Amino acid sequence: MEPSPGSEDRIAPDTDAIETAVALVGDGSCIAEARHLATGFLARVQADHGLPVSRRAMDLTQLVVSELVTNARKYAPGPVLMHLRIAGSLVEVTVWDSEPVMPMARAADPGRVGQHGLEIVMAVSQGFEVQREPVGKRITARIALADDPGGHLAGRHPQ
Repeated sequence: MEPSPGSEDRIAPDTDAIETAVALVGDGSCIAEARHLATGFLARVQADHGLPVSRRAMDLTQLVVSELVTNARKYAPGPVLMHLRIAGSLVEVTVWDSEPVMPMARAADPGRVGQHGLEIVMAVSQGFEVQREPVGKRITARIALADDPGGHLAGRHPQ
């Protein structure tokens, strides 16, 4: 993983947003490095900015980062950009890749081995969106920083 210039945590001007970004290149080891970057970012958010970050939020963020970066490395040629940002009580995990094909969650199939990553990300996230870009696409998942006072373990609340 090659850090992009200015990949240190920063507060964006005029927004008070705490964020970091990195360009991921290389082999599959960048997936583990992306998870490590995400947990380090959340630890600094908690220590330096006093925001609550639950163990569940740490674990789910690592899972989401792993799934999104894995898919980007698997299906898209070239580098992958990852951006982490605190937005209120959420951490936004955004992954950009050069593949223009939009991802689609597949129908449930208990016999299918693998290819459940997008379903997992959607299930544990407070919000999920995919945006087509002039080159490639950008996928954003939002995860609650603190455990839900109502006791919900998954990201989405029951309907």
